[in-house]
Amino acid sequence: MDYYAGLDVSLRSCALCIVDAKGTVLLERELPCEVSDIAVCLASFPHPIERVGFEAGTMSQHLFHGLKAEGFDVVCMEARQVNAALSAMRNKTDRTDARGIAQVLRTGWFSPVHMKSREAHGVRALLSTRKALLKKTMDLANEVRGLLKIFGIRLPMTVKHGSFDGVVRPLIEMDDVLAHALVPLLDARVVLYQHFLELDRRVKRAASHDEICLRMMTVPGVGPIASLTFKAAVDDPTRFKRSRTVGAHFGLTPRRYQSGEHDNPGRISKAGDRDVRATLYAAANALLMRTMAGSQIKSWGMRLIRTKGRRRAVVAVARKLAVLLHRMWIDGTEFRQDQVGGTA
Repeated sequence: MDYYAGLDVSLRSCALCIVDAKGTVLLERELPCEVSDIAVCLASFPHPIERVGFEAGTMSQHLFHGLKAEGFDVVCMEARQVNAALSAMRNKTDRTDARGIAQVLRTGWFSPVHMKSREAHGVRALLSTRKALLKKTMDLANEVRGLLKIFGIRLPMTVKHGSFDGVVRPLIEMDDVLAHALVPLLDARVVLYQHFLELDRRVKRAASHDEICLRMMTVPGVGPIASLTFKAAVDDPTRFKRSRTVGAHFGLTPRRYQSGEHDNPGRISKAGDRDVRATLYAAANALLMRTMAGSQIKSWGMRLIRTKGRRRAVVAVARKLAVLLHRMWIDGTEFRQDQVGGTA
């Protein structure tokens, strides 16, 4: 008989439940969220464990590779599907969640989540840190703008990040009260912006030294950020059997509701990685609105703007970019303007 172990994972602890092939609960434990403690508990079970499963979360990477190294067959399940199954349970506790996860694992009603490589997570960390520093820099600049309005000082609508300090500091230093309060804020912003510039250089350097990213950047509108973000999110292109499924994976395809006589397509699902979706949208917008070079994909997108509107057209081009970038990665080819067209 097969036995399955479900884990409900939190930051410092996890609930473990083991069931047999008939769904009978055989063991329930509360354990520290450490690979060694979980492995010891599973190894002490008198029967071999067929599979260990848990839903995707912040600790998934650590637990997946750690338990794999201990010799267990581990699967990380898509959180949306697990949540849908657990929502039918009357009470929500860590114990009942672990029991529900074990039952989902036993029935096989789940989609496994691809666990990215350490290299991909390193790139994601670099991109996330760059984005966070830029956001904090903008937040401090907006805070300075708001405080200066109180004293009747209105800055120009657009001031570039690099010249912000040079524009604002002379205005502040003329007033001792403002200088006493706002100069430390400006100093902190300058430091954050300098670190952002360093991370931006690292991102561009990483893209310029990567053969796959260089190939992706031959597509109009796709730059270092878009290519690195897409490459790190996909990680292994062979996990998609068809390039057309990449757009759906990142939530760029419409939802569909069909029941009886009703068959209504909805808005895009917005499933998957939000950062990838936003990056592809920005790349599609740049392709349509900023690039001067003509291509069939741009012509197709401009026709969609006239018939469907700008927002729908940009989403459609973003979906096509996802398909195109994946196919270029698989085939090892560069962008060819005369061979891009059709529907996304």
